[in-house]
Amino acid sequence: MSNSFFKRFKKEEEPPVIKEESPVWQDRIYWVSTLQKIAFPVLNNLSKGALRKNMPAESKSSEGQKFTYLEAFARVFNGIAPWLELGADASEEGQLREKYKVLTIRAITNAVNPNNNDYIFVVEPKQSLVDVALFAQGLLRAKNEIWLNLPMDVQARIIRELKNTRIIAPYENHWLLYTAMIEATLLEFTGECDKERLTYGVRKFRDEFYLGDAIYSDGEDFDVSFYNSLFIHPMLNDILAVMRKYSLQDGEFLDVQLMRSSRLASQLERVISPEGTYPLLGKSLTYRCGVFHLLSQAALLKILPRNISPAQVRSALTKVLQRLFDDNQNFTSDGWLLMGLYGSQTDIAEKNVTTGSLYLCCAVFLPLGLDANDVFWSSPAGEWTSKKAWNGHPIQPDQSINF
Repeated sequence: MSNSFFKRFKKEEEPPVIKEESPVWQDRIYWVSTLQKIAFPVLNNLSKGALRKNMPAESKSSEGQKFTYLEAFARVFNGIAPWLELGADASEEGQLREKYKVLTIRAITNAVNPNNNDYIFVVEPKQSLVDVALFAQGLLRAKNEIWLNLPMDVQARIIRELKNTRIIAPYENHWLLYTAMIEATLLEFTGECDKERLTYGVRKFRDEFYLGDAIYSDGEDFDVSFYNSLFIHPMLNDILAVMRKYSLQDGEFLDVQLMRSSRLASQLERVISPEGTYPLLGKSLTYRCGVFHLLSQAALLKILPRNISPAQVRSALTKVLQRLFDDNQNFTSDGWLLMGLYGSQTDIAEKNVTTGSLYLCCAVFLPLGLDANDVFWSSPAGEWTSKKAWNGHPIQPDQSINF
């Protein structure tokens, strides 16, 4: 039988499909769009004095409703503050930042006004310390665009609210950093602070709680969780930056702390799967992408390890955002976040988690504080470590640190 017979049945080779990469600027547009989707209901309602009226208050405890509104606002503000700090410009995004700056200033004005329906700074219960500290951290991150543009009477009320938290005794764990953050903010804005409350927690983590390879225990006990990324490293970095600025002796620890944060950023980048998922370990899984707070902060502070490009971090976090928010399964019909990881999954929420708690997911947006021309946003998309590995591409070994 001739070869020509078989050739009649041979499938003609099709030209290779060339997959076009999205323009790099689309990632930033997507991030800003997702930020708006999450943050706008909180900021818009609080700016109108309608947050208590319109925000659902899902909680497993009766105490939750007392602080859920402060949680929602403080956590949104904490995450978007670096973006606001870029200020307005002639671009479409720059004009949007101006809109959100105005919303945020109005929201803060209402939040600290005892005569407003949305006065949300309640010292009791004790849980409020968490979000006063996150709010204070946001003020540090947006000093020029937010703090310096607040009316003087509003600034005075904020200082009073920060000082009111001094009646709260923190637990001997990451809560020590909440008191330190508040005192660091007071030092930055007033030149004065309670130095014992400022330095005690920093010394505890420096001298007693460090376990090695960038990991701190959360007090005397150690649990596997994302708390090093959610709270411990980001707060230490910002607290120590203020301490160094004011030449406090313990501020010398900043250099070592930033190197440890760089190492933790490497670990966090490696746990993002090719599909944009990540291990579900420990508490606070309802904070969703907020578990990458430190990775985002490392990008913002430009302390990523040299073997991890900013573009691969951007690409990895973009995939995480798409996984979580593209299908709207994490929102109510009115646009508020649902309690869970992927849809409504209340069983994974701890007792003290409320609707407001969920907005710590905004911590992932810190790199929006980098200019659109920064290499983080302008470089072509890159494969992150797990995607390289599972595509059979060369990767470097993981390396621990011993300092």
